[in-house]
Amino acid sequence: MGFMEQISSDIKNAMLAKEKEKLQALRDIKSKLLLEATSGGNGEVSDDVAIKIIMKLHKQRMETYAVYVAQNRDDLAKDELFEAQVMEVYLPKMMTEDEVRQEVLTAIAQTGAKSPQEIGKIMGVLSGKLAGKADGKVISTIAKEELSKLS
Repeated sequence: MGFMEQISSDIKNAMLAKEKEKLQALRDIKSKLLLEATSGGNGEVSDDVAIKIIMKLHKQRMETYAVYVAQNRDDLAKDELFEAQVMEVYLPKMMTEDEVRQEVLTAIAQTGAKSPQEIGKIMGVLSGKLAGKADGKVISTIAKEELSKLS
């Protein structure tokens, strides 16, 4: 079952269960996926593209949540956090820091990078390989740590 079918099925189930908050998050996901499908021309959204869209929506929710918490708007923060948690169900399992560190060390060995100035080589290799599995900031931070140990 593809993402669109899964989302549609979950929307139907949320409607039957009268889960308004969950329904709102699911409809937001579906609208973004449909928008992408119609802009692409063929009317289809691949699972890879769908994951990227949902990751982007999740990241937006978490950033908005942080803003609301900083402004002491707990009522709005709670809604954003709930929507982010609904979206997490559709995201692949993220890699742990240890797993990312192992991938960074492998990339350093492959590229022969020896200083922090060569982080571009590492990020070029890892950004495609770990897309959707690890946050870019985490990858970059670990890469900088490991490269600084070499210089």
